[in-house]
Amino acid sequence: MKEWKLKQEVYHRLNTTHKDTLADKEISLIWKEDDIVDWAIRHWNEKVDRFVYPAKSYCVAICYAKWIERDYGDNFYELLNDPMLLYGNDDYFEVYDKTPHIYNKIISAYPKDENSGMIPDIRGYYEKEIKYDTGININNTITGENYGN
Repeated sequence: MKEWKLKQEVYHRLNTTHKDTLADKEISLIWKEDDIVDWAIRHWNEKVDRFVYPAKSYCVAICYAKWIERDYGDNFYELLNDPMLLYGNDDYFEVYDKTPHIYNKIISAYPKDENSGMIPDIRGYYEKEIKYDTGININNTITGENYGN
């Protein structure tokens, strides 16, 4: 299992409630492609005060894929094609190969400044979830002495 996936798994097993759950939120659904692209890009450039799907799903998936690629070396597009990239927590997430024409428009507008819009909020969730300190380094060999043997 990849290190970031292990951290994500441990995080979700230990943290079963999340403040960004949609259970008690009002969400807006948009299906016109131009609107999806527009709202996804708006998430990067301004504070969006409502949950607009699937635009938010594209935005979060692209951010996660960029950061995992940067932090762990995985391929950006392979990450976007992983149906479990967002741990199955986003009902509106679609893999890249299903809608590349939408993804490509949004990806081309990714800002150089990752401190704008909703990006710092998304980064906060990423840091908690994907960079979760499990105390486990899967690159080290476990020896008996670690367990008192």
